Amino acid sequence: MSQTVWIARHGNRQDFVDSSWHRTAERPFDPGLSPDGILQAKQLGERLKAEKIAYIFASPFLRAVETAHYVADALDLSIKVESGLSEFLNPNWFFSTPEQLALDSLAQIFPEVDRGYNSRAIAQYPETEQTAFLRAGKVARQLADEFSQNLLLVGHGASVLGAVRGLLNQPIHVSCPLCGLFKLVRQEGEWLMELSGDVSHLSKTEQNIRYI
Repeated sequence: MSQTVWIARHGNRQDFVDSSWHRTAERPFDPGLSPDGILQAKQLGERLKAEKIAYIFASPFLRAVETAHYVADALDLSIKVESGLSEFLNPNWFFSTPEQLALDSLAQIFPEVDRGYNSRAIAQYPETEQTAFLRAGKVARQLADEFSQNLLLVGHGASVLGAVRGLLNQPIHVSCPLCGLFKLVRQEGEWLMELSGDVSHLSKTEQNIRYI
């Protein structure tokens, strides 16, 4: 029996369309989706409706949970917030661990959030890029083994790439566009990638991919 793991990067961010957003933001390193990012997330949900996904896992950053929210709404599923899929906690980007909403606060905004789920891995600040890749790859393998049905993982450029590398067990380089979709299928213990950064479901895509 085969298993499919879908992996998606979050949709476009508030601070990507409004460079001044962070100046007045309560959590300047945790932007939500921009209006076009919301549309991307909804289109991702429509794309995945027929794919028999059983579980959705998302990074705890707002943009990832919000992206997962629109997919979960389309698929009528819950969201398991997984720290192992977090943003790359790069000390050149952040002065300390970036502030995020607590799980209960996320659940108040997004009712699909599973309050009873505990992350299988915890992202630790500061980390190197390689550490971020390994962290995401390890948790992707663990989730695929623990939850044997079809999964969707929603993360960031680095954690998406890390998850792909972790499942394939190869240090490949792939582009990770916003709301781009990866499809990995396991058959007889071997993972094969059938889609890489697919954006055919999106009506609008970014001109310059910001990670890889």
